[in-house]
Amino acid sequence: MFKIYAKWALMTSTVLVSGLLAGCNSGPKTLYQWESYQPEVYEYFKGEEPKEAQAEALERDLQKIRSTGNTPPPGYHAHLGLLYLSMGKDDQMVQQFRTEKTLFPESTPYMDFLLKNAKAGDTQ
Repeated sequence: MFKIYAKWALMTSTVLVSGLLAGCNSGPKTLYQWESYQPEVYEYFKGEEPKEAQAEALERDLQKIRSTGNTPPPGYHAHLGLLYLSMGKDDQMVQQFRTEKTLFPESTPYMDFLLKNAKAGDTQ
């Protein structure tokens, strides 16, 4: 009788430990790392925070995202490019728009549109 109880106890404890270990799994890794992107976009539309401070925060977060081997979300580089455009930093704007096109090819028509209009604004 003791052998049956010992086997049952061993099986039960094995199942419980397996369940606990499975519960410790941190879950699936997210596809993108957002950092402060969403709050910065909100601040951009509120217009209360200087654009330079927003660009600095996004650049700082971009360094953090890259250092962990993650990817920024779609629109991250495009938004950063728009910030640089509004600050008159055309070289950095072009670089950000091209990066957005490379990471997210579906954004190519819109990035090309923004680049074309930014250059047209320079000639006027």
